[in-house]
Amino acid sequence: MKKYKVTVDGQTYTVIVEEIAAGEHPSGETGAPAAAPAPPQRSTAPKAPPPQESAAPQKSAPAAAAALTVNSPMPGEILEVAVKPGETVNEGDVLLILEAMKMENEITAPRGGTVSAVRIKAGDTVGSGDPLVEIA
Repeated sequence: MKKYKVTVDGQTYTVIVEEIAAGEHPSGETGAPAAAPAPPQRSTAPKAPPPQESAAPQKSAPAAAAALTVNSPMPGEILEVAVKPGETVNEGDVLLILEAMKMENEITAPRGGTVSAVRIKAGDTVGSGDPLVEIA
């Protein structure tokens, strides 16, 4: 028997393979080689949620209109804030400029809405995951 590591879609599996001698049947019988039955197919892909769970997001549609907090994707310094509370923004509009590792990064609105809070100001230093702007 031989042991192998196989990686499929980033997931590593340990597989043990048994070597079969020429003319030997997989069940151990000897004689004319026969076609081995196909192994059962096992999907390594994540299983889809049951039908009842897939209906849940439709029921919570009003919750989608709740405030969304835009967090800092990385540590850095706020160079400029382009929005203020009460301002309407569209998906993709620039909310602020964040300098990280000598690069200016535009932080954009992930969806449209009204800016309900701006939690930072120009010159502030933020960490990864810190709240920046809330959109209602």
